[in-house]
Amino acid sequence: MKRFFGYAIILSSLAIPALAAKNSQSVTFSAPVKIGTTQIAAGEYKVSWTGTGSAVQVTIEQRGVSPVTVPAQLTEAKNGHTAVHTNSASGANVLDSIDFDKLTLKFAGAAHSGE
Repeated sequence: MKRFFGYAIILSSLAIPALAAKNSQSVTFSAPVKIGTTQIAAGEYKVSWTGTGSAVQVTIEQRGVSPVTVPAQLTEAKNGHTAVHTNSASGANVLDSIDFDKLTLKFAGAAHSGE
């Protein structure tokens, strides 16, 4: 019986990366950008998320750099491309949203259109 549980734990831990891969994409920031309270350098990053609707936690990470985790809102959308949207606040580019092929991640604290 112990052996069965051991195998079950190993198999479930192997399945976690496969599930996480479904909710991750790569994005390139062409200039430094502020995410939440963290400034990150230009470059290619892995963006992964958990949750749905307005209860999404997004992690943005690059090898060798501490990951940044921020709340966001996920909206399904047929964007057909990847795009990064920023706004300027206090002389810094602040991440507003990221469009992926079939969804948009809108970051908490970002100014909404018309506000």
